[in-house]
Amino acid sequence: MSVRILALVGSLRAGSHNRQLAEAAVKHAPEGVEIELYEGLAEVPFYNEDIDNEAALPATAARLRETAGQADGFLLFSPEYNGTIPAVLKNAIDWLSRPYGAGSFTGKPAAVVGTAFGQFGGVWAQDETRKAVGIAGATVLEDAKLSIPGSVVRFAETHPADDAEVVTGLTQVLKQLTSQAGTAAA
Repeated sequence: MSVRILALVGSLRAGSHNRQLAEAAVKHAPEGVEIELYEGLAEVPFYNEDIDNEAALPATAARLRETAGQADGFLLFSPEYNGTIPAVLKNAIDWLSRPYGAGSFTGKPAAVVGTAFGQFGGVWAQDETRKAVGIAGATVLEDAKLSIPGSVVRFAETHPADDAEVVTGLTQVLKQLTSQAGTAAA
């Protein structure tokens, strides 16, 4: 039985370095770990309780919840937009936090990593993401961190999957996350 990790990327840009970091996670996943890079966050409407019911639930939100419900854990990739979490990632957390007390995150481990242009690698946004996903019910792995600064320069000619330092840090986060996810799934 493999451990299923759902990766949510907070950048919609085609050449996103955070998406590339997520691709690196998929490539370097430990044996027995399946990381699914979720596609389609851009199509999920902003959370609105008026449409969060059987009669009006958007198909894109239902698919996100279904996919997340099958995951044993979560790996969130957050760039930093104006010092905080990107709206698309916050929106996914909002949808997955419902129904209150029984959302897809409830009782499952989550780790947050990311890269940004600034000198701190997006730590403010990643801290905000940890806060939001924890309030949404996840068991946040506070020590499983990876913030990579200077993304525009660092990854100008090198994919994160080919950066030895990044791979080492990402592998460490993945080991911590999959250890917790495997325990939660058992």
